[in-house]
Amino acid sequence: MQSRPSHSLSSSPTPQPPRPARGWPPAVLALGFRPFYLLAGVFAAVSVPLWMAQLTGQFGAAVVVNGPQWHAHEMLFGYTLAVIVGFLFTAVRNWTQQPTPTGAALALLTALWLAGRILALTPWSAWTAATDTVFILGAALGIARPLAASRNRRNYFFVALILGLGAANLAFHAALQGLAPYSASRALVIALDVVLLVMAVMAGRVVPMFINNALPGAGARRIPALERTALATVLLLLAADLAGQAAIAAAVAAAAALAHGARLALWAPLSTRRNALLWILPASYAWIVVHLALRAAAGPGWVAPGLATHALTVGAIGGMTLGMMTRSALGHTGRTLAAGTAEIMCFTLIQLAAGVRVIAPLHASATSLTAGVLSGMLWAAAFATFTASYWTILTRPRHDGRAG
Repeated sequence: MQSRPSHSLSSSPTPQPPRPARGWPPAVLALGFRPFYLLAGVFAAVSVPLWMAQLTGQFGAAVVVNGPQWHAHEMLFGYTLAVIVGFLFTAVRNWTQQPTPTGAALALLTALWLAGRILALTPWSAWTAATDTVFILGAALGIARPLAASRNRRNYFFVALILGLGAANLAFHAALQGLAPYSASRALVIALDVVLLVMAVMAGRVVPMFINNALPGAGARRIPALERTALATVLLLLAADLAGQAAIAAAVAAAAALAHGARLALWAPLSTRRNALLWILPASYAWIVVHLALRAAAGPGWVAPGLATHALTVGAIGGMTLGMMTRSALGHTGRTLAAGTAEIMCFTLIQLAAGVRVIAPLHASATSLTAGVLSGMLWAAAFATFTASYWTILTRPRHDGRAG
């Protein structure tokens, strides 16, 4: 399952900063993906079992975590945001040939993220919001400076997307405190739409390229008009959710499912079936199509809205982030881009987690709790495997001896 070696997130060469003095910064702070992928893996493996234990009454009357809203918030603004920031700190350096936070600055941002996760377990919602906001502003600045210095206008919108997630986070906390005329759930839906847009943009850029680079003759294609249409449907969905127009959102989701399904079909997904580092990406993207179709069906009440949410969060976000974390960690530590037993296990477990969480309750709603617990166990196993397998990769110097 060997793919063509390609250690960058784009076709541009990765800049190599001067090798630091021995001992500082430690390897784990040499580049943004290292601490954030590591912490995201640990957090994903621990937080979901904690939520499952609370959900099934394992803590008795004690409230250890603040119910479904804690779980939803932390999967978005804890796990997912950590992966996005780690990826962008690495990718933006590659795109711009300019530095992104490393060393002490990266350590500070990592500490802010971690403090936010600890505070989220306490009643001090205002402090959680403040800490997360400072982290998000720091992350946005960390990519804005190199993008501006290199005049890389094509990627300015990533700064806006990070700030958009920050606004959604503040909106969530305002709703929790009764300071907003909308629900916390609506703020979470909007944040999910922003994450969906991030994934749709990045997948369109890299998945066909990865497939064609690794499998000459695969014929993965992008049709500009379809690309624009697919992304436009996500923007329209975001606009409908911002406006609180559920019926319009359902109709847009139906059109979006068709557009993204057609987009995926052009990427020759079946050609990737013998290469795990490739098949995880279209397989995970397929859950975006499922999410959009289920959102459309949830509008008239045909299915429970939670099924659409978990198709996106477990299947698409879980699978896509694992696929990109493994690929970029291998490439940016000087290792061969090839999946071993651990990667295949991670990818299989996360797809099973999504299937169990979405498909079983779709056929029998009474199985929802059991399916949720089993899916949570599979999710935790996937990320525990990732963390155990990549701990050394993420905390030690590059395999090839280069800086970074």
